[in-house]
Amino acid sequence: MPVHVLLFDAGTDQEGIHSLELNGRTVVLLFEDSDDAERYAGLLEAQDFPVPTVEPLDREEMELFCGEAGYEARFVPAGFLPQSAEDRLLIAPPERNMDVTNWQEQREQQEQASESSGDPSLEAFRRQLEGLL
Repeated sequence: MPVHVLLFDAGTDQEGIHSLELNGRTVVLLFEDSDDAERYAGLLEAQDFPVPTVEPLDREEMELFCGEAGYEARFVPAGFLPQSAEDRLLIAPPERNMDVTNWQEQREQQEQASESSGDPSLEAFRRQLEGLL
């Protein structure tokens, strides 16, 4: 079953996925409805956030990716109605976002660190992530 995720710089070497920090957890939103994902992307853009693209990906693959990366995959069903303040973040981004001006630089530093560590499990994970996207 496809879900819709928000990607930054999709299809490039600098590709990244939108996530939220909720109570110390990194959460990736998996939207059932592409219109909900597009609306969320528009709300991010209105906050002067880099504009993400909405990409359909297989739900099972995304859940596997998130689990292996230590992220929480949070499914947002079509017609979702929030019941709490945390739930509201699943349909509208927080008013304050993390500074993302150097996220690409941080990612490059992390990649260099993992490459220099020679850890085969990290390298395998990187290849798997690249294969998903």
